[in-house]
Amino acid sequence: MTGIDPLHSSLFQTVSDVAHGLGQPVYVVGGYVRDYYLNRLHPDKAPDIDFVTLGSGIALAEAVAKALKTNQVAVFKQFGTAQVGWKGMHLEFVGARKESYRTESRKPIVEDGTLEDDQRRRDFTINALSWSLNKEDFGVLLDPFGGIRDLQDRVIRTPLDPDITFSDDPLRMLRAVRFASQLSFDIDPVTFAGIQAMAKRLDIISKERILDELNKIILSPIPSTGFALLFESGLLATFFPEMVKLHGVQEVENYRHKDNFWHTLQVLDNVAMVSDDLWLRWAAILHDIAKPNTQKFVEGVGWTFHGHDAVGATMTKRIFTRLGLPLDERMRFVQNLVRLHLRPIALVKEEVTESALRRLLFDAGEDLESLMMLCRADITSKNDRKVQKYLANFASVEQRLIEVEEKDKLRNWRPPISGEDIMKALNLPPGPQVGIIKKQIEEAILEGKIPNERDAAYSFMMEVGSRK
Repeated sequence: MTGIDPLHSSLFQTVSDVAHGLGQPVYVVGGYVRDYYLNRLHPDKAPDIDFVTLGSGIALAEAVAKALKTNQVAVFKQFGTAQVGWKGMHLEFVGARKESYRTESRKPIVEDGTLEDDQRRRDFTINALSWSLNKEDFGVLLDPFGGIRDLQDRVIRTPLDPDITFSDDPLRMLRAVRFASQLSFDIDPVTFAGIQAMAKRLDIISKERILDELNKIILSPIPSTGFALLFESGLLATFFPEMVKLHGVQEVENYRHKDNFWHTLQVLDNVAMVSDDLWLRWAAILHDIAKPNTQKFVEGVGWTFHGHDAVGATMTKRIFTRLGLPLDERMRFVQNLVRLHLRPIALVKEEVTESALRRLLFDAGEDLESLMMLCRADITSKNDRKVQKYLANFASVEQRLIEVEEKDKLRNWRPPISGEDIMKALNLPPGPQVGIIKKQIEEAILEGKIPNERDAAYSFMMEVGSRK
């Protein structure tokens, strides 16, 4: 069987000619070949292409860069690899090698090897596919483990016994889930059993590598697919125990609560249908994360989770810190959505006052659209009629928010009267009294007592000051 993507045939011919001149056999391997057969290569998107050579990957990379007339070469001597940048593509060259891990090590032992060794060390059969770029068999597909068959069957399977593949690099267990989630593939039962047996070995992998795979799962088209596999395999418990705690249903006196794990995944999928924003998806994952911590049974009422929004916002920082997520505005965004996710839904259930709408606009600020998207996704039920009715009510709240915002301009709110204004007008020194007056002005605007305008706020300030 022959291959070679015609889009990059001239590049492959150049690499072939250069390698032939060096006397080094060379092959295209891995994800590029896989994606070619899956029709996932896009003409307008520059791909990453991996090459394996029997010899020095660095020497070949430098010679190819010269032939392509590019000086974009990054050399990694400790790994025997080099990367060439050309026309937006990243071309990686490596000498054929074997990799293995010590029992408790996060760093691989790397040795020179043959092409067969290199294919054997690949994580899955679909990633062990390669094309020869050598003169005698240019374009021939080398598929020693049945990767094409597994592509056709939509199956993730290890090329060797799963115990060997996953022992060499435990991160491959997470990658199996990630590929299954991204490609909508199944994981071969023997491979999945190997993951279940070795899940705890993921502990030796750095949090940075785990997080990279986790975020790719979160960004997959239907992320619940990946999370279900993470849960069922035991992998999720090794790095995200708070999410595992969401699973399960308790019943007392015929009162049951929903399974918050599966509910969370439904909310995540709902968000994924309307947004590819990673951080909005993280907010979906964490919106109910504190329910197990706040769960309480109240006689005659049932199960309550009072305060899970506030507790969840606090837990968000701890989880971000442990997983290695950024502790910056992205975390603040997720925290804010977790903290506020009950507020819009509560407005659906009660008579909506303009004061409540103003306060939501004020607290949500620039995150309002994302918050409403999350809250809409959080409306779940097996009763479709109930969902549609709730969504209709929710839409009316959204319209009211638009109307109040147009009138009061409270998003990204800045006080119409500054602390300096207060001190100057009322002849006050810096201190708590200035903050109290500023808060009174803010409350008057949010309650609708005065409009969100400087003149009205100034008059109100003078009135308040005269009473002191």
